[in-house]
Amino acid sequence: MRPTPPSQGRRRLVVTASALGLLGVGYGASLVAAGAAAPRARVIKVSARRFAYSPARLTVKKGVPVVLELTSLDVLMGLNIPDLNVRADMVPGKVTHLRFVPDKSGQFVFLCDIFCGSGHEQMQGTLTVVDCSPISTRRTMLRGSRSPNR
Repeated sequence: MRPTPPSQGRRRLVVTASALGLLGVGYGASLVAAGAAAPRARVIKVSARRFAYSPARLTVKKGVPVVLELTSLDVLMGLNIPDLNVRADMVPGKVTHLRFVPDKSGQFVFLCDIFCGSGHEQMQGTLTVVDCSPISTRRTMLRGSRSPNR
């Protein structure tokens, strides 16, 4: 095996470094593009104590990621949104992060699914998922602008 002349070795190093640099730039650009396309998660703090959630009414947008920061102020609880297939345990003194992306519009009941005492059956809230498409936004704006005399 013949030794590589110094000038040829440097060329290989420069070509290799350039190729890796281009790959890195391309990779970084794809990360930026992917990050720009994904909407930021909406963070909502929800606390629970026997026998209520606070807040008990939540409104989110369809297709926009949501993170519920759940805390129980007294006993072990659960938060279950059966129609969206979303649930988590709420351990006293700890924050539970429940991440989901609502995939359908409407009003959905959320409830405690871990028995927490008498009154447990009434422990629930409402999650409203609104469609944020341009057409539905326009309809909502038109509905809101109608005069009450019509």
